[in-house]
Amino acid sequence: MHLNICKIKTYKKLCLLTLWSVFLFFIPNIQASENPSTEKKFDAGSTIIGHVVDAYEWHIMTINDKHISIYLPVILYHDGKIHLFSSSKFHHGHESYAGFAICQEKGANKGKIIKVDEEGNMDKDAFFIDLSITKNVLSLFISILLLTLIILSAARSYKKNGHGAPKGIARIIEPILLFIKDGAIVPSIGPKHEKYTPFLLTLFFFILFNNLFGLIPFFPGGANLTGNISVTLILALFTFIVTTLSGNKHYWKDIFNTPGIPWWLKVPIPLMPIVELIGVFTKPIILMIRLFANITAGHIIALGFICLIFILGETNLSAGYGVSIASVIFYVFMGFIELLVAFIQAYVFTLLSAIYIGMAVKEHEEEHELKEIH
Repeated sequence: MHLNICKIKTYKKLCLLTLWSVFLFFIPNIQASENPSTEKKFDAGSTIIGHVVDAYEWHIMTINDKHISIYLPVILYHDGKIHLFSSSKFHHGHESYAGFAICQEKGANKGKIIKVDEEGNMDKDAFFIDLSITKNVLSLFISILLLTLIILSAARSYKKNGHGAPKGIARIIEPILLFIKDGAIVPSIGPKHEKYTPFLLTLFFFILFNNLFGLIPFFPGGANLTGNISVTLILALFTFIVTTLSGNKHYWKDIFNTPGIPWWLKVPIPLMPIVELIGVFTKPIILMIRLFANITAGHIIALGFICLIFILGETNLSAGYGVSIASVIFYVFMGFIELLVAFIQAYVFTLLSAIYIGMAVKEHEEEHELKEIH
């Protein structure tokens, strides 16, 4: 036991060292720059979208018309060469560097790095791989390190106290863990739940932590990680892979020869098998869109209340001050709603994943009855 505690301490020190190294790497890139658009009218749409989408720099705050941002490293692979430079070279997307630029035009490429020619026009035929550390990627690294420290701290508490009452962070982790296990995983999967419990608990705590992390309005929080469609796609893909690989013969038999369905829905046109097979792919798609839409919508609505102050303030200063009280109240109320949604969406994603896995590993009713008789 003493050896295990020493290992946990070593892992914790390693995580802290890694986090400190990352901080030291990015701290030289914290810069202040003049706001190039001080004379422009307030654009609520661009402001809201700028907060919920990914970016190559992390805006901290604006003081006296100056942006304070963390400029992240840009890593591009093009023509057999790796281009590594700071995103500050783009000057908030207004300039190009080394033949690359951030697209400012509306469309699928807006906000992404594109290859440009000497005149600044987009080279549509150029191919390169973008491996840059973006705002969401940095938030992912930070959340993984912090979540690892929290779990290791809880594990150390269990190792230290043995069968006694948990202490420290373990007192918070244990009731949540038991609630998810006993309320979602065990009822949905059944006797085979132990095999899938680590995966589902990891899924839950990762989503919950990043949902809550995104509600923090200042660095290192504020990134819309679980509201990014690419992140929710990967999470749903994990569930799809686990479900598909775990499916037994009864699971696939029910898909291609659904019991209780009239034969004329199966032959000569396999209508029901096609519908069931489509359902195999639509289930993870539902998981992906549900989490993405709910988290992103919450951020947009909350930011909309704040933007309302500046929109009316440009029209009439008194109207801006007048609506500010109501906007702040609604923003705080929306914050509590988002806090509730953060837990609900993490729970729903885990519950549906457990249900899908349970459907894949369930045994035939007759065989199950025979096992109970024996």
